[in-house]
Amino acid sequence: MEPVNESDLEWSETERGETHFRRKKLAAAAGADDLGASLYELPPGASSWPYHYHAANAEAIYVLDGTGVLRTPDGETRVESGDYRAFPASADGAHRLRNDGDDPLRYLAVSTMRDPDVTVYPDSEKIGVYAGAPPGGEGDRDVSGYYRRDDDVDYWTDEA
Repeated sequence: MEPVNESDLEWSETERGETHFRRKKLAAAAGADDLGASLYELPPGASSWPYHYHAANAEAIYVLDGTGVLRTPDGETRVESGDYRAFPASADGAHRLRNDGDDPLRYLAVSTMRDPDVTVYPDSEKIGVYAGAPPGGEGDRDVSGYYRRDDDVDYWTDEA
């Protein structure tokens, strides 16, 4: 793997409703495929990815600058520069970060990169399914999609 300096990478930007952030995929730029690492920046008033957890991948954040509110199954807590939080691959690891400060909130997010994975979104009752490349991973996926959690069908329904 090659060394990477974040200043050499361009930001990508995601903006959809209250979700708004800039991201630099550090691990991908270094050629890593079994551990993910991204630098995120949330502008004031913005939130990270919708409230979610992974069935196969653990995640963690380390706050570099700014302050915010972290939502987990235990409720909302303040986060500030120097805080580290880990999220296990289970419902106990559900999380979402919101910048309620006046300055950008910058943090490093790391994750295992297990494939396949299912991401669960409790607020919208959706799931994301990924096989071939993990969430945030590079490369083509054999299976990828988002589904309502209640769209379950019987195994024997619609037999071929």
